[in-house]
Amino acid sequence: MALYHILVLAVVQGLTEFLPISSSGHLVLTSRVLGWDDQGVAIDIAVHVGTLLAVMIYFWRDVGRVMAGTLRLATFRSGPDARLAIMLLIATLPIVIVGFLAKDLVETVFRSVELIAWATIGFALLLWLADRLGMTVNRIEHVGAVGALLIGLSQVLALIPGTSRSGITMTAGRFLGMERAEAARFSMLLSIPTIIGAAVLKGVEVWQAGNVALGYDAAIAIGLSFVAGIASIAVLMRWLQTSSFGPFVIYRIALGILLLWWVYIIGLPMPGAAS
Repeated sequence: MALYHILVLAVVQGLTEFLPISSSGHLVLTSRVLGWDDQGVAIDIAVHVGTLLAVMIYFWRDVGRVMAGTLRLATFRSGPDARLAIMLLIATLPIVIVGFLAKDLVETVFRSVELIAWATIGFALLLWLADRLGMTVNRIEHVGAVGALLIGLSQVLALIPGTSRSGITMTAGRFLGMERAEAARFSMLLSIPTIIGAAVLKGVEVWQAGNVALGYDAAIAIGLSFVAGIASIAVLMRWLQTSSFGPFVIYRIALGILLLWWVYIIGLPMPGAAS
């Protein structure tokens, strides 16, 4: 893959991973709009690793708490840190199970532009509804096992590009009455085990295939998406301290309408799409 392809894809990933606008959808669409071959799930995972490093560094205190909590659980001790680790574990299980079973669909059928368009609009409206109706009284400490499971089940929908992993988990958090910034914080912490699991599985495939060139491409993509990811997290967390998800909802609806117009009205395939 050409260096400038990786540059564009990594920046797109870094800027959209933590915003509720679907990074995977934007990655697929970027290649289609620019007429490039689909970069495939392997490069998707590589740029996700860059944003994984970004979230771990930005939330290093929370990551430390989760690690300490995991150690407490291993020695059969309890505490707030152990509880946080358990909640993240519960919320991660659904995506691990369904992601493994639906792997083939994710890499083929779920990368259609038409599906991305409808998912972009539909889940934008759901986010708007949750933000309008949800209370703003709960913090991460108030998330129980049932709440964690519900957020985890919602994350399964993110296997469909256009849904937005961060968007759907923040939506679930808002429906559960979480403060906006706290819903975003839990969503980002939840991305850590999710991305690690996906990266490990795809990394094994790349290693077994002996694709050294892809390894070099991935390393570049990781570094670029890391820088963009740090900036994206900082902007979002500052924004949600005082503002709503409204601008993201508007952006998603506008994007979805544009894509539907392209597919249904113009009647032309997206550049680079299969005929």
